[in-house]
Amino acid sequence: MDTIYDIVIIGGGATGCGAAVDAASRGYKTLLVEQYDFGKGTSSRSTKLVHGGVRYLAQGNIKLVREALAERGRLLKNAPHVTGTQPFVVPVFSLWEKFYYSVGLKVYDILSGKLSLGKTQLLSKKKTLELLPALNPTKLVGGILYYDGQFNDAELCIDLVHTAVRHGAEVINYTKAVGFVKEKGVIVGVELEDTLGGARRVVRCKTVINATGVFTDAVLQMDDPHADTLVYPSQGIHLVIDAKHFKGTNALMIPKTDDGRVLFAVPWQGKVVVGTTDTHVDHIDAEPLPLAEEIIFLLDHFNRYCNAQLTKADVLSVFVGLRPLVKAAGTTVSSMLSRDHTLVVSPSKMVTITGGKWTTYRKMAEDAVNNAVFVGKLDGAGCVTKELPIGDMGAAKKLAEQLVAADPAMDVQLASAIRVVDVVVAARCNYVKTVEDFLARRNRLLFLDARAAIELAPAVAKILQKELGWSDAQTEAQVQSFIQLAQQYIVH
Repeated sequence: MDTIYDIVIIGGGATGCGAAVDAASRGYKTLLVEQYDFGKGTSSRSTKLVHGGVRYLAQGNIKLVREALAERGRLLKNAPHVTGTQPFVVPVFSLWEKFYYSVGLKVYDILSGKLSLGKTQLLSKKKTLELLPALNPTKLVGGILYYDGQFNDAELCIDLVHTAVRHGAEVINYTKAVGFVKEKGVIVGVELEDTLGGARRVVRCKTVINATGVFTDAVLQMDDPHADTLVYPSQGIHLVIDAKHFKGTNALMIPKTDDGRVLFAVPWQGKVVVGTTDTHVDHIDAEPLPLAEEIIFLLDHFNRYCNAQLTKADVLSVFVGLRPLVKAAGTTVSSMLSRDHTLVVSPSKMVTITGGKWTTYRKMAEDAVNNAVFVGKLDGAGCVTKELPIGDMGAAKKLAEQLVAADPAMDVQLASAIRVVDVVVAARCNYVKTVEDFLARRNRLLFLDARAAIELAPAVAKILQKELGWSDAQTEAQVQSFIQLAQQYIVH
């Protein structure tokens, strides 16, 4: 007898992986499929912040901010190994600004309640420059210090996968949903294709969750060719620069750029991430490209506020993410579109969840699974993820230690902070199927320094060849394909 899944989840980003954790931890028979690698899309390309969203306060969206701050607190508690607290400084250039932003940030503090990460403080000009030595002192009046969360997005994605598996879910990357099987108009099965090998099979299920982010509309239209489009995709880019251009441990937050967005410069993994932009795009691609004007916009804004005069040559890597913003009647400015999430149940009983942001992934997953339970007429079981620990509970670390003890050659450094054993463990424990999976998401080198990642690709491919049984031709193809991809992360 074929397995019948209670819930099949399509999409292995933040929301899909979160939904797999939620469904499996309630005891439902769960399958998660992802057409590329877990977190390949938007979910590995964030600003790396677990935040309530200071700017949503300015838009008056208190409900979203309060919910996001509660989720921020939960995430920092449930996944302490991939999250942390980050101090931010907002420079102010008039007494009115100082008053206005300090009131806003105090409200932010109050809304976080018991889950506050630290008290907002008003800073003198001298103290502001001490905390942000890179800041240009011209016209500076002072600053405001506040605290938010930070995390490693792609790593958290894999930790969610491990958590789902720990609770009995099945998860497969490089597997694409290519069609639905219906009875009386209701989905009872999903046709899957192995995107690396090409084989197809059908799995039976009671209900489906569509958590495919910017690919939401494609899945909706696979279900119903006449379905309305939901997503208004917007592109955000980030530049990664050397820490020598922006010294210290504090992050910079500019509350209002020329286009009304927030600009961040945030220390992350020994480098500094500068972002982001908000550009509407019509074309959805797994590897979106930065626009020349976006790069210039970020460099200009950074140079305006800081002493360093960065040029394109100073950019170590540029990464681009697409936001699945939800369409709103009459709104054409994507930075004004809501970051709230949206849930739609189709006549075929498919539950679609889209919009939202990383910080609220757990709440989105809970809402999606609640709806799937209802439409699939599954036996009710309550959500348990509010206090559920996230991660593989030290399994990968333990394997690494065993491998190194058995073979000291495993401890050899390939590059700073990357050892042979890290690649082996990634292949055996962490679902790595390509050179890119390792260098972009299990290790973040592609995002931190694209040229360094290109240099390391052949060594990583050699280890994966042995682990995954590639031929010489496959190994060479992997290296070439990675180099071609990594060129897009270099600013030319």
